[in-house]
Amino acid sequence: MGSGTKFRVAICGAGIGGLTTAVALSRYPDIEVEIFEGAEKIAELGAGIGLFPRPWEVIKKLHLEEDLLKSTEVKPTEGPVASFRYRKSDRPEGLEFYTLVTKGNLLTFHRPDFQNALLRRLPASYRIHCSKRLRSYTQRYGGPINLLFEDGTRASCDVLVGADGLKSAVRRSLLGEKAQWAQSQNNWSEAADITALIEPTWSGTNAYRALITADRLRIRDPNHRVFTQPTQYLGRNGYIIAYPISHGKMINFVAFKSQHDLENTKFNGSWVCPTDKNEFISLFRNWEPEVQALLDCVDKPLRWAIHTVKPLESFVSGNVALLGDAAHAMTPHQGSGAGQAIEDAYILSTLLGHALTTKATIGRALSIYDHIRRPFALQTQERSRLNGRYFTLNCQEVDFDTVPDHEMLSKLKILGKVFTKNWEWAWMSSLGGSVQEALRLLESSG
Repeated sequence: MGSGTKFRVAICGAGIGGLTTAVALSRYPDIEVEIFEGAEKIAELGAGIGLFPRPWEVIKKLHLEEDLLKSTEVKPTEGPVASFRYRKSDRPEGLEFYTLVTKGNLLTFHRPDFQNALLRRLPASYRIHCSKRLRSYTQRYGGPINLLFEDGTRASCDVLVGADGLKSAVRRSLLGEKAQWAQSQNNWSEAADITALIEPTWSGTNAYRALITADRLRIRDPNHRVFTQPTQYLGRNGYIIAYPISHGKMINFVAFKSQHDLENTKFNGSWVCPTDKNEFISLFRNWEPEVQALLDCVDKPLRWAIHTVKPLESFVSGNVALLGDAAHAMTPHQGSGAGQAIEDAYILSTLLGHALTTKATIGRALSIYDHIRRPFALQTQERSRLNGRYFTLNCQEVDFDTVPDHEMLSKLKILGKVFTKNWEWAWMSSLGGSVQEALRLLESSG
């Protein structure tokens, strides 16, 4: 540890959450940072990423907006803006029924572009190690955290940030540590409950993702609405979302196929793998022509069996903290997984960088992070789950199987209002209040 360094932070995971944490910590030169990535090279899976105004606040505070906006055709807008158009599409003739109006717009990016913008902002002093998948860690009170990697190498740090995604090794080790402690107190039932939280659980929904070249879709349908209007096509037990990215050269396409009765069961098969579109197009076979045009242009889709992390009792243990998918992996139905990781990263780094946080008081900063972020992130996780029900016409408010044709439009408009109310936190609320409350708690305990 260099002179003038107050403590060392190790970040496991170089995805959006881990890299945002690193960039946010770079505001504090007295914190030493190392990043450990399990993959052989840094490469983001997935295609599109969307940010609503709330996490965009963080991007602006970190002075990343100028670099990021170079890679997208969408520019930030304040005030009311039409976002997604909604159509009931599981019929030969689609029915447009709702336009989502948000305060400020959804900014969409190609995920590797976003990651590269973060990488460019890392200080030269930050070291990134690839092919370093954590096996386990050990920590003792007052001492460093010792890290053991799958390749047998070791490292140490004062703070460990687990940003290593859905199958987080940091989460496994953290919950294993808590379960061992419960067992040592003869709390066998509690230990079993903690152990049950380690493995992710299937949501009952698979996503089929593809990038469609705009040129290809233009040949199939020159006037397709997704060139100019981000659109969601809804139907029973499935929906499709499509919108332009990469300066309009590509269309980000995702089809969702839901079996809600299988939620929280085990998925048999690869969670993420290339597949054939025949695996999912049968669900959409009788959907409207616009959907057929999109499906005709899908080539080499990736199947993502959507898994989530069960709600945790805490995101921290000692001087170890989880963030992003490692802490609260959620369904993508509110487009807020990346945004929540960014919010985690900003609150956590702000607390760690504060002058009152020293090597001796790291635990206090992490407990405040948990107090501020965990309730909100878990609420967002549940709200996203509910949107997945609404978008597949499975909702308590309206039984769409029994709605006569002459009432369909009015019932769909009710659905639009229901999912908007469930979602409006993303553009109606601000992270600023959470930052102020976190700092107030830290300063009142200083």
